[in-house]
This record gives sequence, C-alpha cells and structure tokens, in this order.
Amino acid sequence: MPDSTPYLTEPLADLAAWTRYFCDAEIPVLATTSQALEVLRAIEDDVDAAMLTEAIQPDPLMTIKLMAYAAKQRRPGDFTETESITSALVMTGIAPFFRHFGLQPTIEDRLHDQPEALAGLRELLQRAERARLFALGFAVHRNDLDVDVIQRAAFLHDFAEMLMWCHAPTLELQIRNAQKADPSLRSASIQQSLLHIELDDLALALMKLWHLPSLLVRISDTKHADQANVRNVVLAVRVARHTMHGWDNPALPDDVNDIAELLNAAPRIALAYLHKIDTSVA
Repeated sequence: MPDSTPYLTEPLADLAAWTRYFCDAEIPVLATTSQALEVLRAIEDDVDAAMLTEAIQPDPLMTIKLMAYAAKQRRPGDFTETESITSALVMTGIAPFFRHFGLQPTIEDRLHDQPEALAGLRELLQRAERARLFALGFAVHRNDLDVDVIQRAAFLHDFAEMLMWCHAPTLELQIRNAQKADPSLRSASIQQSLLHIELDDLALALMKLWHLPSLLVRISDTKHADQANVRNVVLAVRVARHTMHGWDNPALPDDVNDIAELLNAAPRIALAYLHKIDTSVA
C-alpha cells in the first residue's frame, strides 16, 4: 500500500536533529527485496542463512536494517562483531529474523507520488553497486585482507542520502537541481547550505548510534582518507559517481591519477583496470 507518512519539506536544525529523526524513521527497502523475503517466509522451515543473504545482499537499505538489528542483539561484553550479512543472520537466527522483520515497506510505495525522487533514488542504488565493484577490484589488487568490509563500506556509503530521498525528496531534488545547474559545486557545500549538514557526517553518526561493526565504521569515515583502506572506499565511490553517465567527466583524470597511486600502477594501467571493472557492472 502507498505510504502516507508526511515528507520532510524543510531542513532540520543540525546534525543532532537529523540523527534523532532517522534513528526512529522507517527504512523502506526495494520491492524486490520485500517480495523475496515473503517468498522465503512461506517456506521458513527450509530457509537457511545463505538463502536470506542472497535476498538481502543486493539491497543496501535492508543490509543496514539487518546489521543494526544484529548489533542490538549482542550481549554486553561480547567482543565478536557480525561483520557480514551471513554472520548477522546466524547470530540472529532464522525464526527470530522473520518474527522481527515482518512485511517490509518499500521505496516504491514510499515514493509512489514522487516519480522524480524515485528515479533519483534508483540511480543512487545503481551507483552504490558500481562503487562496490570498484572497491572490490581495488582491494583485490591491493591484496587487502579486509576486502569484504571494504566493498560493503563502498556499497553502504550513500545510505544517508538514500534515506534522505525517502523522507525528504523535495530537499534532495533541490540538491540535484543545484548540481545540474552548476556541476562545479561541491556536494558537501550544497548539503551544508540546503540541509545544514553533510551527509557523510549523518551516515557516520547513524552507524555509530546503531553500533555497526567498528571496522566498517572506521573504513567508512572519509575524514581518514590517508589510510589505504579508507582511500580505497573514497576513490571507488568517487569514480562510480563520475562514471555513472559515461567516461567523459572532467574530474576523471584526477580520479585515475589518485587510483593509480593507490594501486601503485601507471595511470594508463589504472584506467584500463577501471574499464575492465566497469564491464562487470550489471
């Protein structure tokens, strides 16, 4: 059913206010995710963690919901963190998962009367998958031991913006239109002007509030891009954004040079590697 919850049409005062709002706000998921979970619910006794992982993994918003719930289930003094979807499901249990997560609300119902916003959110979801694949490729090339967490950090990087599209579509459209009118405008500056926050700060605040795995939080903190695994994520997100609509973005030469430095390769080799990764994007 279409969601009738009012949208936010004016920015909240500051980061604390936005964090409080999204702490309690409903997080909708992709309709395909909601449908897949209902199919599995009907055969719950035959479902295992791998089957649920397959349904959840393509959806960053459902992934965030599960990881936040799993973090709540940790006992005080338990130092083992659930860094993967499968481990979160194993810790939670199949039956408790289905009891807690009923029929999931969808972004399609949430934005039923906002077609432009829905299109913007779908593009952002596609970009998240591109970022995940670039991050995976970079981490594999670097032989990084945290490759799974790195690709997940890139995949989830823009989840705060996804939530903003769902709950404040008018404000997000204003940001998008401002960037289209002046492509030189920095995203952080526009966000600060129109939302009174930077979305990276909101994402990090929510991840900490929800007690998501510490390694995931640390690798997601873009203010520490001097660290190789963080820079891996930052550059993957950057090149995913700049190549969404082709390879002629004027920012790409700088991206390629920075990625070449990360991979310890010549720029022409780095560019060829980027194109190779790009061919694997669905």
